Amino acid sequence: MTTDPTTMTMTIRRMIFRILLLVLLVLPVLVSCSDEKPVKVDLSKREDLVAPRMVEAITYAYLPQYSHTISYQRHRRLLEYLRKTTGLPLRQIFPDTFDEHVKMVERGEIDISYSNPFVYVRLAKAGAQAFARVIEPSGEPSFRGQIIARADNAAVTSVDDCRGKRWIAVDPNSAGGFLFPLGLFYNHGIRLSDFETVDFAPGPGGKQEKVVLAVHAGVYDIGTIRKGTLDVVKNKIDLDSIRVLAETRTYPGWVYSARKGLDPAVVDAIAKAMFALDQDTPEHRAILSAAGMQGISPARDLDYDPVRKLAEKLQLDR
Repeated sequence: MTTDPTTMTMTIRRMIFRILLLVLLVLPVLVSCSDEKPVKVDLSKREDLVAPRMVEAITYAYLPQYSHTISYQRHRRLLEYLRKTTGLPLRQIFPDTFDEHVKMVERGEIDISYSNPFVYVRLAKAGAQAFARVIEPSGEPSFRGQIIARADNAAVTSVDDCRGKRWIAVDPNSAGGFLFPLGLFYNHGIRLSDFETVDFAPGPGGKQEKVVLAVHAGVYDIGTIRKGTLDVVKNKIDLDSIRVLAETRTYPGWVYSARKGLDPAVVDAIAKAMFALDQDTPEHRAILSAAGMQGISPARDLDYDPVRKLAEKLQLDR
């Protein structure tokens, strides 16, 4: 083998040349073996691509007191009925929090809001108008809050025993799950500062259920929920393990309101369809039962003055 640098360089160059030649000879063969046919691109012909757009619809939202799944299950049939009866393209949307729900109504992103009366009072300040209220399963157009504890918690057997205890509530804007019970505590001379802790159920949706589960687990001494929540969790826990310490007085029930500026003809069509729901009609009864209602009746803004007075008492109206 030669060790002369010049000779070695020439040898390497010859090897590279032979490899390149081999590639040039084999490449056409490989291309011809492919099943794909060459595609001719004509750049003179162009088509603009348009992103798919959301179909315009009347947006309908249920304040997220329960999980989105339960919200959907409760109102799916009602939405189908309203679409069929009014011919309007209604679409249910799912805000994650009470505050987000309020802001979406204020921004005009929710046309029809189904909310508790405290949230409605906030929405009314932004121009929303009540037009319907529900008849609760009790048969009344009103509802209550409840204070609950573990049945085996001997230290908490009355409202007065709640002083100094750990309290979990639904949300600062929850009516039955916080504000109604807070009004009851005020009647007993108990203020927020008298509790060891006051926390709210974490995360989006499902907050009512989380309060019950937190009390059941013993993480908190007491919890506050709207009446009817225990039925929602009856398949998750033994309800005998929960004691209802007290119920609040009744306040006007949940309310349907239309955002500021929504076409009155749309509101009128939806309202008439809602008021036509009849418990004596099997199809309607199934719709109402799924939504947790006995019926829907007309509402006026002044129906919610008792809630405004409670907000004033709790100094929440500022």
